[in-house]
Amino acid sequence: MRLTAKAITLAAALAIAAPHAAPALAASPAVQVATGQEPQAAPVSELIAGINIPYESFTLDNGLRVIVHTDRSSPIVAVSVWYNVGSKDEPQGRTGFAHLFEHLMFSGSENAPGSYITRLVGMGATDLNGTTWFDRTNYFQTVATPALEQVLFLESDRMGHLLGALTQEQLDTQRSVVQNEKRQNDNQPYGLVQYARLEALFPAGHPYRHSTIGSMADLDAASLDDVRTWFIDNYGPNNAILVLAGDVDAATARILVERHFGPIPRGPQNIPAQAAVPTLEAPVSRVMRDRVANVRVQRTWTGPGLLDADAIPLAVGASVLGGLASSRLDSALVRGDQSAVSVFASYQTFQRVGFFDITVNVKPGQDADAVAVRAEQVLAEFLAEGPTEDEVRRVATQQVAQRLNGLEQVGGFGGRATVLAEGTLYADDPAFYQHQLRAYAEVTPARVREAMNRWLSRPVFALKVEPGEREPYVEAQAAPSGQQAGAAPPDYTPTARPAMPDLGSVVDLDFPAVDRATLSNGIKVVFSQAAATPTTRVAVEFNVGWAADPVDRLGLQALMLDAMTENAGGLDALALAETRERLGASINADASLDRTVVSLTALSPNLAPSLDLLARVIRQPDFIPAEVDRLRAQLLSRIAGEMSSPGGLGSRALWAALYGEGSAYGRPTSGLGEADDVRALTVNDLEAFHQSWIRPDNATIYVVSDRPLAEMTAALEAEFGDWNAPAVPRGEKARAAPAPATSRIILVDRPQSPQSLILGGQVLGLTGSDDRLVLDASLEVLGTGFSSRINTDLRETRGWSYGARSAVTGVEGPLPYVINAPVQADRTGDSIASLIAVHQAYLGTEGATEQELQRIAEAGSRRLAGQFETAQAVLGTLRSNALFGRSDTYWEEAGARFRGLSREALDGSVRGRIDPTRFVWVVVGDAQIVRPQLEQLGLPVEVRSNR
Repeated sequence: MRLTAKAITLAAALAIAAPHAAPALAASPAVQVATGQEPQAAPVSELIAGINIPYESFTLDNGLRVIVHTDRSSPIVAVSVWYNVGSKDEPQGRTGFAHLFEHLMFSGSENAPGSYITRLVGMGATDLNGTTWFDRTNYFQTVATPALEQVLFLESDRMGHLLGALTQEQLDTQRSVVQNEKRQNDNQPYGLVQYARLEALFPAGHPYRHSTIGSMADLDAASLDDVRTWFIDNYGPNNAILVLAGDVDAATARILVERHFGPIPRGPQNIPAQAAVPTLEAPVSRVMRDRVANVRVQRTWTGPGLLDADAIPLAVGASVLGGLASSRLDSALVRGDQSAVSVFASYQTFQRVGFFDITVNVKPGQDADAVAVRAEQVLAEFLAEGPTEDEVRRVATQQVAQRLNGLEQVGGFGGRATVLAEGTLYADDPAFYQHQLRAYAEVTPARVREAMNRWLSRPVFALKVEPGEREPYVEAQAAPSGQQAGAAPPDYTPTARPAMPDLGSVVDLDFPAVDRATLSNGIKVVFSQAAATPTTRVAVEFNVGWAADPVDRLGLQALMLDAMTENAGGLDALALAETRERLGASINADASLDRTVVSLTALSPNLAPSLDLLARVIRQPDFIPAEVDRLRAQLLSRIAGEMSSPGGLGSRALWAALYGEGSAYGRPTSGLGEADDVRALTVNDLEAFHQSWIRPDNATIYVVSDRPLAEMTAALEAEFGDWNAPAVPRGEKARAAPAPATSRIILVDRPQSPQSLILGGQVLGLTGSDDRLVLDASLEVLGTGFSSRINTDLRETRGWSYGARSAVTGVEGPLPYVINAPVQADRTGDSIASLIAVHQAYLGTEGATEQELQRIAEAGSRRLAGQFETAQAVLGTLRSNALFGRSDTYWEEAGARFRGLSREALDGSVRGRIDPTRFVWVVVGDAQIVRPQLEQLGLPVEVRSNR
């Protein structure tokens, strides 16, 4: 392997000039905090000075605006199309329509019939999606450079050649899919709060009063005529922005865009709905009930949109109040009187309006009304005093760090293409992000206080959500009123266009060079350099994982990790949080079943003090009894929350059934543990576990940084080289083994669930060290991919689910094959029967087709460059390669292996391994509705109460 072009040129493409390294600390952060000194972090103005995304732009004669950002570091291009229409532009009685149409845009066009996602996945697209919100609809994907022209053909075909392909069948199917998406979101704890908030804050007829997902009744009423009209009115080129970011230049882009988009005629120009920021005439209070673990109190005000001068000051104020780990509300309610288990405050902006939210999850046993009063007192004090200069600077530094991390990607949800598109759409300025960064750097405490008082002195919407039965759920109609049986196609003649261009060939992946070093105490360092942004990622990994929790103390490690990141090296929770924020650093401790990791994401100019904090968290945690008790209460609240969610309930039941409750893997995969065990834990338990497992002779350090290996090794040596193993023996993990396979259904009763979560699976005769590239490729046909047999059947054909998947879960020990299918409640039994039938067909006489083979082979080889685009992805791959015993060149060799796949290999990898007659099924849903359906399947049904 060689140092890739990405490591050499990406910083130049981004034009992010890394500031000079921060000066050596005069004293450690702990000493500085104790003496009132601020850690010597690079100033915000210096950090943002070099952040610049170069671009060129042009506009076609038909009005399409095109933005091009050139980055030759990797052979990939992000293609992002943004339409200037969102849910705020929907007419009365058609809520949810913009989002419904977003789904229809993936259903095929006149010259590219069939699923767009199938086509895009087949060409190896990554970061592929489409989204709708109040103000816009967007479609985006990142592809290998040779696929660029075909993607432009597809995007232009659905922009200019969709009308003749729209059918009643497509509308009915996607209507059902969207309604299941709505059920899936509504089915979560607190899932109905968004509707109450919008209805309380906005008067009838206001463009922001309804949610983007819409109402069941309005979705039912959508007709094919509505669809056609919506397309004509809103999806013309003069209502769109196209951003190309990556391995393409403006001259080439102009030729390709003119070729494919130029012939599309202008359409009507959508003028986004005007919307004043409403003010309530008087405070509004509401009490809701939901099947939740904690009482939640929420305070919400409307505010100005993202272009308003008050938007950034309000965002800063929200962070100081309840966004930072050191926030005022955290200090008062979570760490102070401990009346809350968590608090949040945020300011979320849209084109015309914003939402200022304060959310408090009340600690069980506390008086929620009294907690709300205390939160209001903290707010009042903040409005009177305003923030400190230090608080404002910490927020600004955090914002810059988040922006830098996002700019690593050319596409995706927050990469460079998105940043340029948002600025163009909302501010008529692709470089609007620079204005926002400058505003963060220049905002003053007085300006924050002024904006907060201007907007939060108005009447508030006060919401309390209490545990209890939900209000009746408004369901869809069995026969939607918008269905038009035998609807005739429009009086429309499709326009012929040249054939779709072929895909060019791609070069094999050149994975970033991997180097190694060893610290003086024997800790191995695995390193890769990535110069995309001046950031460093460090993962100190320990061979532990949730599987190492003692069987009678499940949750021990989760509590220990929480305590490690709260108090360490003489820094209390507040001081530790404030120091991280000054540096723009993020330190997290987490685990999987097999490994435990304490990770750092740092701005490289602030690397030395950031590593110092990381070392203190790992080597010198302060397990203070009072703090452990506080964190215990928070952990118990998280366990209760998991026990109220479909996913948490289902996962707990499935893994215990697959491996046995006493097995190292037969436990909650979240690692949160069991409430009774957590209550019994002592500080001695935490200290003993830390000594047994969090130690240098059980550690490996993984690093991806813009700094060279020699510099990183020296920095790590300074912090970890003198760390010696304790005298106690290193821990030993129990081996996981599957439980005897008995096919059955475990029904977890969760009343008032509009949707059922189906989980199913079995343990295979494989372990993590077995090479499963061919098996995973076969499962992409069966259940992993969007176009898989499972998802196509339940979502695209039957419309019973928003999405169904299956995959082999990557663990070190015996591998489980797991199915995940949320489905509408009245189709639960039918869905399990369908899942069994799909498996039996694929494992029997209906194995992979030649078309599926070609799609998987093409996709596997073409997506590799996009798959490892970011430093975080490279870091994760370094760790997974070690966990599964893969070579450094494993993924470089994968392209040729994908191209060499055969149908026989795909079929042989699953036949004899996966057996639906051995599946254990877990269903989380309303037993009153679901049980009669399940009893028709001929399998034993065990009902468990969750009341």
